[in-house]
Amino acid sequence: MERIKKYKRFERFWHWSQSALIFFLALTGFEVHDSIHVFGYEKAVEFHRIASYAFLVLIVFAIFWHFTTEEWKQYIPTFKNMKAQIMYYTIGIFRNDPHPTQKDKWQKLNPLQILTYLGFKVLIVPVMVVSGLLYMFHKTINTNNIVVISNFELGTIAVWHTFGAFILIAFIIVHVYMTTTGEHPTTNIKAMLTGYEDVEHGEEEEPIKEEQGV
Repeated sequence: MERIKKYKRFERFWHWSQSALIFFLALTGFEVHDSIHVFGYEKAVEFHRIASYAFLVLIVFAIFWHFTTEEWKQYIPTFKNMKAQIMYYTIGIFRNDPHPTQKDKWQKLNPLQILTYLGFKVLIVPVMVVSGLLYMFHKTINTNNIVVISNFELGTIAVWHTFGAFILIAFIIVHVYMTTTGEHPTTNIKAMLTGYEDVEHGEEEEPIKEEQGV
């Protein structure tokens, strides 16, 4: 076994900050919908708005980081080993079969994960962000008579935002479950906390040097 550093500091910060914000947005969002009662309606609206701005700032920094570090290449779709990966998750994992895709610093995701996370980034998050901004500034949009956008009814926007929220929660549930499918149930969580993961010797194409700064 060889211990390698796979996740950079900003990557871990972004991951856990994003997770915390999503859970907090879900909590305050459901209270706005009167499904739960924790902070009170007015505070829930205020906290939801503040958290949404923080989420937007995090998205901007994450996009910048992905492109400057070329980490965006991790999400290029591939069908290589796709069938084997599906068979592993449906059958092989319950028979303790070896994982069909070996991970390293340059390929952190298997084919199914790539498609799932790509969908999260280019579909789910944009739906939540756009519908959330339209909902937040709907009155301003109508006042300024921005026809293309103001034609959307507030109720329709709310439905899309709520629909996206349920899809996002479903993604989180699946994501949490998938973290338990490593060598041990906590292997992937520890890797995302520390940045380091133990891999079989020979899985890496070249030695990993300690990152400086990020």
